[in-house]
Amino acid sequence: MKFGGNLFGPFENCEAWALQARSLGYSAVYFPLDYTAPQREIDRYVQAAHAFHLTIAEVGIWNNLLHPDAEKRASAMERAVRQLELADYVRANCCVNIAGSYDPEVWDGHHPDNLTPRAFEDITRCTQKILDTVRPLHTFYTLEPMPWMYPDSADTCLQLIHAVDRPGFAAHVDLVNVLSSPSLYYRNREVIQEWFRKVGPWIRSIHAKDITLSQELTVHLSECRPGTGGLDYPTLLTCASQLPDQVTLMLEHMTEKEDYRLASLFVHDLADRLGISLGCGRPAE
Repeated sequence: MKFGGNLFGPFENCEAWALQARSLGYSAVYFPLDYTAPQREIDRYVQAAHAFHLTIAEVGIWNNLLHPDAEKRASAMERAVRQLELADYVRANCCVNIAGSYDPEVWDGHHPDNLTPRAFEDITRCTQKILDTVRPLHTFYTLEPMPWMYPDSADTCLQLIHAVDRPGFAAHVDLVNVLSSPSLYYRNREVIQEWFRKVGPWIRSIHAKDITLSQELTVHLSECRPGTGGLDYPTLLTCASQLPDQVTLMLEHMTEKEDYRLASLFVHDLADRLGISLGCGRPAE
């Protein structure tokens, strides 16, 4: 398993970018450029990643492929195709997006039609179109699970994999995103095991966050730094370590470099206790 997270610029050059990754105890990185960057700049970052033995974990898309406006959907599709082409070029583990929402205002928001047969069919056709356009050879297109759009469970993730039926489609895992009730929160060990049991062969990258359940009514679940919430990290790391070594575990959604350093220390300490290799040295204490 490879391990990484966000970095904090600006950087003097791509070597400084790679050195910060190593200083934070990372063996994997998010690719920092998109398809609009100059080719020579893209190549420099790829070369720096290789020189410092960093796996390129993800190229992000992050737009709404189900937007109700046709022109905005077409624009989102164009970016998805171009970002997948970039991911294939840099040989990222995966190119990741969310499925999208029918909400016209909030690109990742909930909507009454998001969890319907219509949405499942639209997501399937859209994903097939992206993959049939690019036909990636060195990466995979993935959809991050969300609480209010597909895939919202291991079962719907597996159903999408079979419905899309393309070799370039794989699974992305974010367990915090699917712990959407107290029941799921308190039995998250079983949820983690279910995801790895059902979609493990297709997993290419995993997001590392944590989650807390407050006492405030009605239900309030909040993201937090790994090690400060209720997610069963020993089970998560144990399951992830049983996948191919190239699979990445990636910290995200924190705003301070110090939080990433502390999260990295937590993951490294736990991995050491479990006898799991993260492919890199520890961050500075």
